[in-house]
Parts: sequence; C-alpha cells; structure tokens
Amino acid sequence: MPGMVLFGRRWAIASDDLVFPGVFELLVRVLWWVGILMLYLMHRGKLDCPGGVLLSSYLIVLLVLLAVIIGTVSAIVCVSMKGTICNPGPRKSMSKLLYVRLALFLPEMVWASLGAAWIADGIQCNRIVGNGIIATVVVSWLIIASTMLTILIVFDPLGGKAAPGAPLGPQPLDSRESNQLLSGLKTAATSVWETRVRLLCCCVGRDDHTRVAFSSTAELFSTYFSDTDLVPSDIAAGLALLHQQQDHARSPPEPTEVVTHSPGPVQEADLDAELENCQHYMQFAAAAYGWPLYVYRNPFTGLCRVGGDCCRRSTTDYDLVGGDQLNCHLSSILQTTGLQHRDFIHISFHDKVYELPFLVALDHRKESVVVAVRGTMSLQDILTDLSAESEPLDLECDVQDCWAHKGISQAARYVYRRLVSDGILSQAFSIAPEYRLVVVGHSLGAGAAALLALMLKSSHPQVRCYAFSPPRGLLSKSLYEYSKTFIVSLVLGKDVIPRLSVTNLEDLKRRILRVIAHCNKPKYKILLRGCWYELFGGIPEDLPTDLDGGDLTQPLLGEHSLLVHGSPAYSFSSESPLESPTKYPPLYPPGRIIHLEEEGASGRCSCSPAARYTVRWADESEFSRILIGPKMLTDHMPDILMRVLDHVVSDRTTCVSCPAQGGSSVDQA
Repeated sequence: MPGMVLFGRRWAIASDDLVFPGVFELLVRVLWWVGILMLYLMHRGKLDCPGGVLLSSYLIVLLVLLAVIIGTVSAIVCVSMKGTICNPGPRKSMSKLLYVRLALFLPEMVWASLGAAWIADGIQCNRIVGNGIIATVVVSWLIIASTMLTILIVFDPLGGKAAPGAPLGPQPLDSRESNQLLSGLKTAATSVWETRVRLLCCCVGRDDHTRVAFSSTAELFSTYFSDTDLVPSDIAAGLALLHQQQDHARSPPEPTEVVTHSPGPVQEADLDAELENCQHYMQFAAAAYGWPLYVYRNPFTGLCRVGGDCCRRSTTDYDLVGGDQLNCHLSSILQTTGLQHRDFIHISFHDKVYELPFLVALDHRKESVVVAVRGTMSLQDILTDLSAESEPLDLECDVQDCWAHKGISQAARYVYRRLVSDGILSQAFSIAPEYRLVVVGHSLGAGAAALLALMLKSSHPQVRCYAFSPPRGLLSKSLYEYSKTFIVSLVLGKDVIPRLSVTNLEDLKRRILRVIAHCNKPKYKILLRGCWYELFGGIPEDLPTDLDGGDLTQPLLGEHSLLVHGSPAYSFSSESPLESPTKYPPLYPPGRIIHLEEEGASGRCSCSPAARYTVRWADESEFSRILIGPKMLTDHMPDILMRVLDHVVSDRTTCVSCPAQGGSSVDQA
C-alpha cells in the first residue's frame, strides 16, 4: 500500500499500519485512565488542602481528555483494520482521524505542562495524590516523546517529492514528463541513500575506495527501491505470505514416478572425497575470522584459551603480519586449525573497504599451501558486499565474457597483489615446493577466494578452491562454467547468501508484489499469522495467491498500484521477466555445488541434534530464487555449517555399507 499522505507529503507508513501501535497505546491509555479514576475517587476527599482545587480540576480535565483520546485511538484502530493492502478504500477516513489525533496533542502537552508547574509550586496535599499527579505528568511526556520519535522514524525524506508530483493514472512510458519525474526521483533517492549510508558508516574512513563504495551502495538501494511504492510493513507481510506459499506448494505428495537408478560409484566417491575436503578446509575458513568466531563457538572456554595471549604486548618471533589484537587472533587460529606457529607464512587482519584479512598456512596433512580469506565481519566488509555492479576481469584464459561482482573482485585483486607482489606465495612454495595451492573462504571470503583462484589459475594450474556459502551474484555464465573444473562450493539448506543477487532480489520484489496483490486479508492478520507460523510452524494456510489461478499474463490492478507509474517494472508480465539493469547483469555462484539439505520438514531450531541431511551435487538453477524461512539466515552461520559438516561426514564415514544417502537426489538435481 502506498504510504499515507499527510500535510502534503508521503510518509513511510500506510493507513493499515496503525493497528498494533494503536492497540498498544489503547492499552496504556485505558490502564492510565482507570488508575487516574481510582486515584480521584479514592482520594478526592483529601483534596481540601491549599491548591487542592487545582489538582482536582487537573484530574477531572485529564480524565475527560484521556476519554476523548481513547475514543479517537479506538476509531483509528478500527479503521486501520479495514480493507486490504491493495484496497485502502475502507480506510479513506484515516487521514482525518490522524489530524484529530495530532490536534489532541496540543491540549495534552499544555495540560501536562500545567500539571508539572503546579507540582513544582510545592502544593501541600496528600503524598499519594501528589505522587499520582507526578506519575500522570511523567507518563504524559513519555507518550508525547515516543510519538515524536515515531514521527521521526516514519519520516520519508523523499515524501515531499513523491506525494505531490506522483501521477494519478498510467502515463505513457515514453512521455517526457514521466521520464523527467523518474529521473528526478532516482537522483533524489540516490542522494538520500548515500546520506544514510554515510551516517550509518560514520566511523569508516574517507579514502577513495570508501567514497566509491558509498556511491555504489546508494545506487544499488535506489535502483531496487525506487520503482515500488511499498512501506516496510508491506515487505514484511509479503515475506510472511511467500514463506507460507512456499510450504503450501511443497505440501502435495511426491509424484508416483520413482527414479530407480542411483548415482554411479565414481560420482558418489567424488562426492565423499570432496565432502571430506570441505570438512577439513572449513577449519581454515573459520580460522580466518579470528578470535570473535572462536569465542562465539566456545562461549565457556574460548575466552580463557585466548585471553592469556591477548595480554601479550610483543608479537611472536615468527615473521607474521597482523593488525590489532594479532596475538588474540593467532591463538584462536592455532586452536581452530591445530597447526603450529611455524606452519603459518603470513597472517593479515588489515581491514578496509575492498581489502580483506587473509592468512597463508602450510597444511601438512593435505600437503597444500592454504590461502584463507575472511568473510563479512565489519562495516567495511558490508560496503564491499554492497558494491554489486559488474566489472570485467582480466584473466589469462580463453573464456569470453569475463564479468564479476565489483566489490568482491576488487577485494580479490588486493589479496592477489599481496600474495604475488609481496612474495608471500613464493616464500610458501620455497618451503614446500611439492605442495599444491588451495584457496578457501566463507561468505564474502568465499566469493573473494573463488575470484582469487581464477586469477591464480594461469600461474598455478593445480589450484583448488573451496567456497563455503558463496554469494550467488559473483560470476558471469561463462566464468561459472569454467570454474567448475577446480572450484567446489558448499551450501547449507535455505542459506540466503548463495541465492542472493540483484537479479534474484528483483525476482523477490516481483513475487512480493504479486502475493500481496492476490491476498484479500488485512495486513494485521497476515503479520499475526506470519509471526505464529515462523515461531511455531503449523499447516500452511490456503492463501489466495497466484498458485490458485496459475500464471497471469498481466499484473493485477493491485500490482499496478504498488509500482511507480512509468517505471520499467510497471509493464512486466509473468511471461516476460524484467531484464536486469545493465550495471547488474545476471551473475552466478562459483564451481560445482554440494548442497546439504535437511531431510523432512525443516525445524525451527538450528541446532537440532536429530536433524538428518541429504548430501548431493546440485545445479546452480536450484539457487535461482530466494527461499523464505526461519533458517535462511542461520544456515549461513559458519559455526552451524561446521557442525553440520562434522555430523554429515561422521555419518557417511560410519555408514560405508549403507545405501548412499541422497542417491535419487543426485539424479533429480
């Protein structure tokens, strides 16, 4: 639902968003009114003191004022419950009610000020009555302050531009006025988002890389949000509906046709070998996070194990480069990997935009030189993640159309320069010339590790890369195909990051628009049902979504009302998907993908010891949509991924004689 228009500007709140705050205010106001009434009835005989008439008048007027406010808020709640997200007609009186409610703040503020002044004059009356008056004054000002804070939160900096100038009907896509309006809105939105990012990252430096990252992030956000007229609660309702829709789609029984052939022994053996390699190298990817992840994984003993080393002022005698708290990091790295000081060639925790921490170690067990790149851990890393434009990669290979995620490719180039120009790899291979090169990382580090392996492929033909939970929007199609020969990615469950790309976000936005437009329930019911479903599960509700009627060739009228007229998204149909902006072409995850998927219905608890997982090779197309669920974020956590990996590898090792797990899944992928 488009945001409400009050005082000639649009606000980041819709007319059906006032149910829950209204009910909360009603509860506070009613309890307050009852308390004041009881105070007055029980102690009105004690108000014959000097100044008691003023206090008695204060309480009576306050009771009347509160009764009027309670009636107004009740009307706001009742009206806000009417209609649906795309049908605001039954709520057309909301703006008038809000004007009345805001007007009532003036007498409330005046009366609270008078009450404070009378109490300050030192009126000598019953202490209970005096304390009650003080409490009413304090509560009055708390409610007024919270209302002012809410107004600041729902203030839309673009509202003054969007509300008055927004066209009321469809405009020709090639009309000059429409193009000028969209261009002006996009420029203003980019400026607003850049200001927000700068404020959020005020503690980040102001070098050239940071300024570029600010601009890239602002353009990404403005591109994604500028062509829809949704408020945050609409997105939350859409996500709740999508989750139930997904589970509803999986409710029907499996088809009767059964795949009778199982994966070949070579393919299954390859899966087992790579899974064991993933378990081994995940330790290095986790070690690259340093002491924070180690202490998080070991909350009772971790701090004690690394605490002593943190207090040392001098670094180790070995030639290791670090950043702040190197000794803390080094101790946790040794604990995580089980290696010795002498096994590490280089450790760097230098952290800036487009410059990631990494470590280089000699892994004698696998006879490899391991380069582990750290994942997202700071605001600088987030800016690197959000620099999502595509840029060309200059690789010494025969692959055409070499494009990659800009921020991650810049970070990979930084690590590549350090490894090659500073002679770090030369030093490692001078110690162990027969070892092979392995590059690993998790999340952002997985994307950087994959691109780093592509850059090192020409000089180290035997390079291998293990990318844990890598971002989907990383490589062009040709690079994705090329990377299958030496990169293995591992994805757990519904992890959102391997499904996250600008293209997938556009698809998610369209699905949110569609499911909202097809739903005939009020928003407060959707949110209540969604919260219950996320927390406790249950049978997916039979919601009126596009599942019931098949694909539509044209958007619904409700869908049109949620799009900015004249934007490219306004004319989409289900059979002609939106093309990505030229700066954000479709990108793909790296290498072959191992998918660890929980068997049966996914539980709400991320650490269920009874959970069993299917292991199989998966195609990238299985990650072409973002899945909504309670584990979409927790499945990305490195500690949970390590735990599941250990569990799966242990099960497959102890069950050698059992039928292969996930046998049919391999063929169905």
